[in-house]
Amino acid sequence: MTDIATASPTRSAWLTLDLWRGLFRDRPIIPLSGLLVLLIIVFAIVSPRSMGPSFVGIISRAAIPLALLAGCQTLAMLTGGIDLSVGAIASMAGFVTAALEPNIGLPAALTVALVAAAVAGLVSGVGVGVFRVHPLIMTLGMSLVVLGLANAFQLVIVKTSSGVPDEVRSIGSDTIGNVLPYSLVVFLPVAALIIVGLRRSGYGRMLFAIGDNPIAARLSGARAWQVLIVLYIVSAVLAAIAGVLISGFTNVAAVTLADVYVLPSVAAAVIGGTSILGGRGGYGGTIVGALILTVVSSLLGNLGFPEAVRQILFGAIIVVVAAAYTRVTGET
Repeated sequence: MTDIATASPTRSAWLTLDLWRGLFRDRPIIPLSGLLVLLIIVFAIVSPRSMGPSFVGIISRAAIPLALLAGCQTLAMLTGGIDLSVGAIASMAGFVTAALEPNIGLPAALTVALVAAAVAGLVSGVGVGVFRVHPLIMTLGMSLVVLGLANAFQLVIVKTSSGVPDEVRSIGSDTIGNVLPYSLVVFLPVAALIIVGLRRSGYGRMLFAIGDNPIAARLSGARAWQVLIVLYIVSAVLAAIAGVLISGFTNVAAVTLADVYVLPSVAAAVIGGTSILGGRGGYGGTIVGALILTVVSSLLGNLGFPEAVRQILFGAIIVVVAAAYTRVTGET
């Protein structure tokens, strides 16, 4: 009788609210992976003809650019900030690469695009870290500056659009056996660097410290302004890489191509467990969040919803999931 009486509370402990709160707070990738599997099952029921080996390639190929841009948001949100310039920088990088490649070659064109993105990130970092401009205002203003410069550059070269280089198109859209996208060659090293860097490097720990308690971080000797400058440079370079992949994936290079990715990138980071208040999160959950949003978007498309309805449902799902996560983890 004693064993039975003591076993029941032990089993029921797995169902307590505190356990679920701890799981969502400390290991969000576990419940998120379960949600992703559930969505794939629903997709298979609704559209069985779409399921197959090619399904993995289609979803992962579309999710990789979003995951890269969501990585920018994850890094910024860990410090309590946000980066709204990623869409403009990504679009600029894709357009500049396509526009310059015929004249100077792909390696030089990519270098110019990445350097231009790094300069934009440097300006944002100085504004946020040195002059204490709010990240939302600073990056929103920077997105307008980058968009304006990209439009001016477009007028100078007298082009309304540019053909995407064959190499960029191949790495952005081709797959191996209709399963593994070539873009994994770019994404996997970047993802590994972010994940390991956040958990194993001193710089990663400073990002968490600044977001969790900036006063304590400053008193401990961390120079927040230097951390923030590096952060926004890294974020801009990641956005530029994503922009090149987006242009390859869509076979389009335009100065507003990646604008539609900005809010989904924020949503992927939030759904992935990164607190917008700073100090908590990780890139593993963000990757799963990007996959979830990509599957949802594909599911709505297969159900034949018009674009307006898809946007409403997409936004509602983002709000509900983010609100539920905040409720479960007890954040205010």
